[in-house]
Amino acid sequence: MKMTTGGFDIIRKKFGTLTQEKVDNINLIVATAEKYGLTYPQTAYVLATVAWETGRTFKAIAEYGKGKERKYGTLYTNSKGQKYGIAGSDGRTYLYSEYPHLYYGRGHTQNTWLDNYKYIKQRTGVDVVNNPDLLLDDKLSIEVTVLALKEGWYTGKKLSDYINNTKKDYVGARRCVNGTDKAREIADYAVVFEKALRSY
Repeated sequence: MKMTTGGFDIIRKKFGTLTQEKVDNINLIVATAEKYGLTYPQTAYVLATVAWETGRTFKAIAEYGKGKERKYGTLYTNSKGQKYGIAGSDGRTYLYSEYPHLYYGRGHTQNTWLDNYKYIKQRTGVDVVNNPDLLLDDKLSIEVTVLALKEGWYTGKKLSDYINNTKKDYVGARRCVNGTDKAREIADYAVVFEKALRSY
């Protein structure tokens, strides 16, 4: 599986001019998806998700505002005067003296919360816990994105739950990342990317 010249022409008609960096990252996404056995429609959905989550830059980025006013992007102070952050959506905390970082969104799919960074470290062997900005590396971030969508790291929902040999539910597949937020827009992107992937 690879993106052909014709495929890139289709993408340009939808998204406009593509820099070499965008072309390289699209190629890297396709190659990584193939490495992990994703189908054309599943790969199209990964590309669509990345296009949306990165503001069509196709590069690993830090969350706009770096989590400002969100629990994972806020430092608190306890009754002992110790600074702490929120480790996960269940409200558990961590001391800033032990983990001196805020785990706001980073990467192609905006990975958040200390708990998720710990899981990424466990699965990849890369210490994003003590150096969360490592998730701004395109190669690592794309690997995390593909695996997370394939295996259901974010919500427990996998790509194959929605896109498989018997169905292609691009709208429902948003549940692999973020409920139904912008599901229709991302589904529309996926249609374009699938057409591009199948262009020869």
